[in-house]
Amino acid sequence: MANNGENTSSPFTRPGFVVAAIVVAIVATLGITLAVVGALNGDEYEAPLASSTPGGSSSPAAPPETVEAAVPADSESICGLPGVELSGSVPTAPEAEWAYQMAIPYPTSATYGPASSEGVARTCYQHSPTGALFFAANALSQGSDVATAEEWMNVVLSEGEYRDSFLAQGAGADAGPGTRLQIAGYRILSYDGERATVDIAARFSGNGENIIVSAMYYLVWENGDWKIDSNIAKPMDAAPIPDLAGYTAWGA
Repeated sequence: MANNGENTSSPFTRPGFVVAAIVVAIVATLGITLAVVGALNGDEYEAPLASSTPGGSSSPAAPPETVEAAVPADSESICGLPGVELSGSVPTAPEAEWAYQMAIPYPTSATYGPASSEGVARTCYQHSPTGALFFAANALSQGSDVATAEEWMNVVLSEGEYRDSFLAQGAGADAGPGTRLQIAGYRILSYDGERATVDIAARFSGNGENIIVSAMYYLVWENGDWKIDSNIAKPMDAAPIPDLAGYTAWGA
């Protein structure tokens, strides 16, 4: 994770939203000469997680609780996707159809979403741990496309204390040519039906170098869909990891 409060010039502490550029910043921090741009990656929040160390193992999760009736009205999907789970995890990799935004794959599913779109933003995910996973995996690609990231941010950021400042920061700069991100696995670090913390592992390549990166998303269920939680100063956090130990393999 970022070195909290120790180096204000660090690329980890600069504002910005392009996920691929966050990884470029990580690579630059490791001594590789690439264009360094910012990350939506502040220094003010530490979430209470079962395991907060990328690559570590989290506590065993209880089986999903599928709610068939008497769920709160705001639990329903904004576009009518069936299935509500207010607890649980994703113990096995879900089936998905994989598409590409730029060179970054993202998953789609008639069950889990995305089932709609608002302009360039893919929206409407199932109210379940798997729906949260699909949202986070889509965020990896949508938040890495500088051409559409600002419009996407306006749709997927929740209401909250930091929303206006995030939007004012803008998307940041393009990560540059020759960079690639490939989803390789995931962990559901926490899930209670209202909030979720999803850790996406991705392989990054650029300038002849290859690393594995953990990208954690802090999500909230708002107005019938998953959103990035704008009440958190660091709602997306990225860091290099040595391997995929502890992750469930998943990808195109």
